[in-house]
Amino acid sequence: MITLPGLIDPHTHPRGLPSDDYKEDFHTATSAAIAGGFTTIYDMPNNPKTPTLTYERLIEKQTIARGKIVCDVGFFFGTNGKNLDEFSKAAQKSKGLKVFLSISTGNLIIDLDTFTKVCEVWPTNLPILLHAEEDVVMPALTITHKTGHRTHVCHVSSEKELRQIITAKEQGFAVTCGVTPHHLFLTEADETRLKGYGQMKPSLKTKSDQNFLWKNLDAIDIIESDHAPHSKEEKEGAHPAFGVTGLETTLPLLLTAASEGKITIEDIIRLCADNPGKIFDIATDKKTKIEIDENEKWIIKNENLFTKCKWSPFDGWNVTGKVKQVFIRGTKVFENDTIIAQPGFGKIL
Repeated sequence: MITLPGLIDPHTHPRGLPSDDYKEDFHTATSAAIAGGFTTIYDMPNNPKTPTLTYERLIEKQTIARGKIVCDVGFFFGTNGKNLDEFSKAAQKSKGLKVFLSISTGNLIIDLDTFTKVCEVWPTNLPILLHAEEDVVMPALTITHKTGHRTHVCHVSSEKELRQIITAKEQGFAVTCGVTPHHLFLTEADETRLKGYGQMKPSLKTKSDQNFLWKNLDAIDIIESDHAPHSKEEKEGAHPAFGVTGLETTLPLLLTAASEGKITIEDIIRLCADNPGKIFDIATDKKTKIEIDENEKWIIKNENLFTKCKWSPFDGWNVTGKVKQVFIRGTKVFENDTIIAQPGFGKIL
């Protein structure tokens, strides 16, 4: 058994609103988080049918979450470039602004001119999180560098994207970046096998891209799940919804990689606990911890998942390392595949 600090996932889509809770809600999402060793998650604004673009919607989500969450949850605000008058109020109740400069679920993509106006209004004490792919990465970072914003580039998936971020860091830009488990453990070669379950934004990339991510882990700041549950019907239809689950499988996949010598336990702590805490200013508690049997071998199975949608692109994978107990502020909330915490135990950050 080994003990790790409670993990932090700054990139999840718990759904939660009545329009979307048939595929996930705040209780099932935070239960999945705890089962995966995450004691804090952050909610992204874009995937619900009604995105978080107003102060009223932000408060509604937090109110719904408050009575259901079993781990701690923070919230990011969103923009379509037309809601700048909401920023001052939303900044008081959120942890950053998510901006889409490339296509993703929610149709919130804006151009660079609009992005400049967004940056001129969003307060510089809170970070801007970017969905920016390929050629748009460096132009976007140049804008945030000029406006003085800390910037986090989400779910980097290719060599081209990471090279631009490395260059920006070398030039002194205040930029961090995250990668997802699905981009570390899956490639475009898996799309035929996975069918709709392999559809995501950013898309799966080449083996060469994946190898570049692994070889440059020191340039990566966070591993983030981008947990985005959809119903099986939505993934198996003629036009599959984009997004994959990940809260329950991120740590087992990383522990398996550690058992194979691809990553160290220290790396996992840096990428999944220490750095997310520093980047998003999350206070840590030494009594918030997880206990793991790093040698237990098991199989990821859809039917055993806590996420309401009950599927994973890693269904059937053999992994090594399992979460046995989770404590938040000294209170045991999970033990041997059972959620102990009652709905409402978690805090809104």
